Amino acid sequence: MKWDKLFEAASRYSMLIDHYIMDFMSFSPDRLSGASLHLIKAGGKRLRPLITLLTARMLGGVEAEARAVPLASSIETAHTFSLIHDDIMDRDEMRRGVPATHVVYGEDWAILAGDTLHAASFKMIADSREWGMSFEQAYRAFKVLSEAALQISRGQAYDMLFEKTWDVDVADYLNMVRLKTGALIEAAARIGAVAAGASSELEKLMGEVGMNAGVAFQIRDDILGVIGDPKVTGKPVYNDLRRGKKTLLVIYAVKKAGRKEIVDLVGPKASEEELRRAASIIVESGALDYAESRARFYVERARDILARVPAVDGEAKELLNQLLDYIVEREK
Repeated sequence: MKWDKLFEAASRYSMLIDHYIMDFMSFSPDRLSGASLHLIKAGGKRLRPLITLLTARMLGGVEAEARAVPLASSIETAHTFSLIHDDIMDRDEMRRGVPATHVVYGEDWAILAGDTLHAASFKMIADSREWGMSFEQAYRAFKVLSEAALQISRGQAYDMLFEKTWDVDVADYLNMVRLKTGALIEAAARIGAVAAGASSELEKLMGEVGMNAGVAFQIRDDILGVIGDPKVTGKPVYNDLRRGKKTLLVIYAVKKAGRKEIVDLVGPKASEEELRRAASIIVESGALDYAESRARFYVERARDILARVPAVDGEAKELLNQLLDYIVEREK
């Protein structure tokens, strides 16, 4: 099977990460621990920690991979925090095939769970000293995650502002997704390089790999938001249209078909039939082909940069290459 080795590595790493996070987040009161772990227990791709651990192994071998476990867990924990708060702000009720955290525990507990995960992600980096990270490495990792956290908040702000306007172009969109999605995947790669004790130049190169992969990942997410199968994605289809999100597909379709053709068919008051018509217009405009070509462009850019990075472990590098393909071909 095409993805067998990648999925095998992902499964092995997921067990390590999940065990670390479950152990870390097991505290009283039980309700806070339960709300914090709700989405972790629901599954997920663990793509970000996979990038961290593969990068650490590629640059520093299995010793670096072991050192990176708290850092990879930190990245997944920060990601889960952002998902919980996103679901509240976007009024999304399903995530990873289960009811969202705020649906199960209520908004107050979901906000608190998100805050707890945010704090825990930084504590995990501090605790990485007990896993063999030097003080300098832990400081570098802390700085990388701090920078990403700020960028994610800015990206979320742009995403919310764009819901209220149609004056959004491709450059605006790319800036938003670099901040909201790309920043944490960039951090995942950089932090893996830090665990390997790589130079700042190699850390920067891996960050560029992560950023380009992150943009491609978000574009694929946008595509699945229009044509994805909810049973596979774990999220309702047309949610982006319902929220008035200015995805790359919407921006392209508006340019080709005209704003008037789409504006009245999307938004929180749109019916299912209107959302289906909007999706049809998007598909007929050629937006899917355009978005797929852009996603592939960013993945190939990431691959070109990755080729310039010397590897201690060639298999880990090959798995990162496979992961780039998976990002633009995945169905969930």
